[in-house]
Amino acid sequence: MKDILNDIIHHTLPIGNIELIKVTGTDTETTISAVSTENKSVILTARMKTSIPAFKGVFGMTSLEKLRTILSFDDEYNSDAKINVLKEIKDGEDHPAVIHFENKDGDFANDYRLMSKTLVEQKIKNVIFKGATWHLNFKPTVAGITRLKKQSNVHSDEPNFNVLYENNSIAMSFGNPATHAGKFVFQAGVSGSLSKSFHWPVKQFLAIMDLTGDKHVYISDAAVMRITLDSGLTEYEYLLPAQKQ
Repeated sequence: MKDILNDIIHHTLPIGNIELIKVTGTDTETTISAVSTENKSVILTARMKTSIPAFKGVFGMTSLEKLRTILSFDDEYNSDAKINVLKEIKDGEDHPAVIHFENKDGDFANDYRLMSKTLVEQKIKNVIFKGATWHLNFKPTVAGITRLKKQSNVHSDEPNFNVLYENNSIAMSFGNPATHAGKFVFQAGVSGSLSKSFHWPVKQFLAIMDLTGDKHVYISDAAVMRITLDSGLTEYEYLLPAQKQ
C-alpha cells in the first residue's frame, strides 16, 4: 500500500497546482484522474498495472502535502507498519473513507481522510479525450532536458516555450526577436511533421520530465501534447493543451 501511495504522490504533487486526485476502483482496474488548477495546463489520467482491491469505489485524495509528510515517516511506517483503507457506507454504497497509518507498536498513528464520491465527482468532471493524430513522437533525452533547463533559467520571465520542427529536429524557443530571445535544438533525428508552432508551459513540462519513469512525448497539430510515463507500478498520461502566448 505504501509503495502505491508514494507512486501516486511522486507523480502528481511535483507538477504543481494539482490539489485533488480522483480514484476510481473496480474489480478489474484502478484508475486516477486530476486536473491542474492553473489554467487546466495539465490533465492527468493513469491506470495502475494491478487493480487495488482496497481502492474499490470512487473517492478523492486532497491535502496531498499532508499525505506526503505522513509517508515520509519511514522510521514509524516501515515494512512492519499497518496501513489500511477503512470504508464507510454513504448513499447506500461502501466506499473508502480513511487511510489509517499505524506503526508496529501501535503508539504512532495517523488517519488520512478521503473525499466522498459525491463531492469528488462534483469537483472533478470526467474529461473525455477523443484522441488526436500525433505528428511527432519521441523519447526525450537527458541532454535535451538539460538544455531546456538552461534556456528556461535565462528566460525565467517567460512562462511558455515554443516548439518548432526544423530539419528533422525538434527546436524550442523563448521570447521574440523584439526583446530577449533564445532558441536551441531539443532533439535531433526525429521523423514526422508539424505544420504549426505552439506554446507549452515550461514549468509543468519540466516537472514531468523530472519524474521517475520511462517517458514518451507526442505532439499534435491539434494543439495538444501527450506525455506517457511508466513508473513500473502505474501507467500515467499527462495531456498539455497549448497555451496562449
